[in-house]
Amino acid sequence: MLRTAICDLFGIKYPVIQGAMAHLSTAELVSAVSNAGGLGIIAAAGYEPDWVRDQIRLTRQQTDKPFGVNIYIPSPYTGQVVRVVIEEKVPVVATGAGNPGVYMSRFKEAGIKVMPVVSSVALAERLERMGADAIVAEGMEAGGHIGETTTMALVPQVVDAVTIPVVAAGGIADGRGLVVALALGAKGIQMGTRFICSEECNAHLRFKEKILKAGDRDTVVTGQTTGHPVRCLANRLTSELLKMERAGASKEELEQFGKGRFYQGVIEGNVEEGSLMAGQIAGMIKDIKPVKAIIGDIMAQAEEIISGLESFRVEDRCLNQRR
Repeated sequence: MLRTAICDLFGIKYPVIQGAMAHLSTAELVSAVSNAGGLGIIAAAGYEPDWVRDQIRLTRQQTDKPFGVNIYIPSPYTGQVVRVVIEEKVPVVATGAGNPGVYMSRFKEAGIKVMPVVSSVALAERLERMGADAIVAEGMEAGGHIGETTTMALVPQVVDAVTIPVVAAGGIADGRGLVVALALGAKGIQMGTRFICSEECNAHLRFKEKILKAGDRDTVVTGQTTGHPVRCLANRLTSELLKMERAGASKEELEQFGKGRFYQGVIEGNVEEGSLMAGQIAGMIKDIKPVKAIIGDIMAQAEEIISGLESFRVEDRCLNQRR
């Protein structure tokens, strides 16, 4: 069985982590991932602390395996959510969209493992010094808010810059992606878009079907002019946002126009006027199936590839010896 330092760090069976997705990473999906041997992550997003506490308790009703909570640093409730996570003794905290340094000592005192998501080497180095236990290096292929560097380029640079385990994210949906991540020096993978098309994810069926029909060029990036680029499936909303950006719309105008659109798209199923955050690997996803099957298929494919590489190495060594 393929086991890495990430498995040992978090007490999980497989080096597969479910990316936190607002409105979607709720107890049902999170517990399914953890029960299947990965690490499920609740997305606190901009929700109030009572909602986060309820989700933690619901998750515990459905799994006795480790899971985590992703804390969205810009949320107005961040301080309160931090308190809830500590009170509920959540084993792992992931953080995104900011520097969690101000909360790090509280997490460490509570015995919580901290795994920030980063898009640059500089931030990875800074967070390791602050006490992070692992780093998620997320490339621009990912869905949602993205950085400027691809996963293939970012991951090995972060691996070389820090001593703690690195998790690769962005553009990964199967066992081939896991093998590549390991070859780049990562100790595991994080996936979001692939888990949207699971039976346990509460995403609207129309959103899931939009992913299934997507091709390799069906995601676009909006928000470049605001400094906060976002990758989504192309639709009428993204066309209008890009038109507004070309016309010189202000950051405030763009944010107001996009307010509430993500919920409309992924939960209410308005796939033309809603925001459909998804990664470039949407074009690789062709089915909806249980989380357990998704993770099982990934691990089986990865182990088959690694076994084939080992066989190739043995055959190559024998051939060289005969020469």
